[in-house]
Amino acid sequence: MTTKTTPKSKTSRKTQAAPRKTTTRAKTPTKKPQTAIVKEAQAVQLGAELKKRELLELVLKKADVKKKFAKPVVEAALEILGEAIAEGRPLNLQPMGKVMPQRTKDTGNSRVVIARIRQAKEKASADDATNSEPAVAAAAE
Repeated sequence: MTTKTTPKSKTSRKTQAAPRKTTTRAKTPTKKPQTAIVKEAQAVQLGAELKKRELLELVLKKADVKKKFAKPVVEAALEILGEAIAEGRPLNLQPMGKVMPQRTKDTGNSRVVIARIRQAKEKASADDATNSEPAVAAAAE
């Protein structure tokens, strides 16, 4: 028996504590986590740095245009891309890929931008190029 005192009457009364009921829960079988197979990251071998002059030459070969027409277009495109990266804007320029800036750091006289680039695999981009050629030809007519 236990004795309880109530704050209003300051009298004590004797009560019996109710016996506790014990319940057993059915054990649910725990699922083992499935192991996922993850491929190791491959090291990227850096080739020669692509400079503006080489880019311009590649554009001239690919587009089959004269240098005096292609050079201002390439320079304007590079300027616009540089401004967009400086603003921290994500770029979605297929087939180059999606560029998502993560962090930026201003140093003495430059800005360092850490970005993630996601590109479609070559097979998908080759299929897109073959599918888009008829549309380009139809639009030109």
